[in-house]
Amino acid sequence: MKRYANKTILVTGGNSGIGLATAVQFANEGARVVITGRDQATLDSAKELIGGQAIALRNDQGSIADGKLLAQTLADKGITLDAVFINAGVAKFAPFADIQESLWDQTFDVNVKGAYFLIQALTPLLNKGAAIILNGSINAHIGMPSSSVYAASKAALISFAKTLSAELVGQGVRVNVVSPGPVTTPLYGRLGLEPEQLGQMAAAIQEQIPLKRFGTPDEVASAVLFLASPEAAFIVGTELIVDGGMSQL
Repeated sequence: MKRYANKTILVTGGNSGIGLATAVQFANEGARVVITGRDQATLDSAKELIGGQAIALRNDQGSIADGKLLAQTLADKGITLDAVFINAGVAKFAPFADIQESLWDQTFDVNVKGAYFLIQALTPLLNKGAAIILNGSINAHIGMPSSSVYAASKAALISFAKTLSAELVGQGVRVNVVSPGPVTTPLYGRLGLEPEQLGQMAAAIQEQIPLKRFGTPDEVASAVLFLASPEAAFIVGTELIVDGGMSQL
């Protein structure tokens, strides 16, 4: 029997990158997967790739109203959840001197405020024993130049894993974080950098990784599936770092 047979999983930002890889792995393990994203075309493509009973819903994690609507839509469909992967996020890098309020607001609206209130809206739909996994980042730990706003938003998510665990553990819900290091995803193309700057940044980062390569979305997805599984039932409020040793060695 497949590990996630008869389970329903929500993956925000499940239309590309780590989110899509995670949704596919959950589906391959027998789950009914619900994915969200802002772009309808990529949602449609992702739904076809995931196959099976996949449900794709257009949703903006940066909007509290959208989060409430998502929860209501699921409730109206009679859907309850066995795991939620809060994966949707934005990453814009810029030197400290160049940071504008608009970049701060966009980053925190999506990565922090939107994530927090989406979890709040979804909590009544969580089955006993459900798992919430937050997509963090090693940027919260390593002090990389030009990452101050993004890193701060991910540090907030890592804190949520502890405080929300304390709030929800009585309901039988576990909250944990998976924190990727550099991973080959479309997100790197949306950092706000010129192609030449992006190439230089990628080369410099790769040299700092003990394994001398970027990770893959599937490698992070496997960590998410573990944290959502019964095998991780005694893991609560913690962070699993998947970074090729970059922040550890």
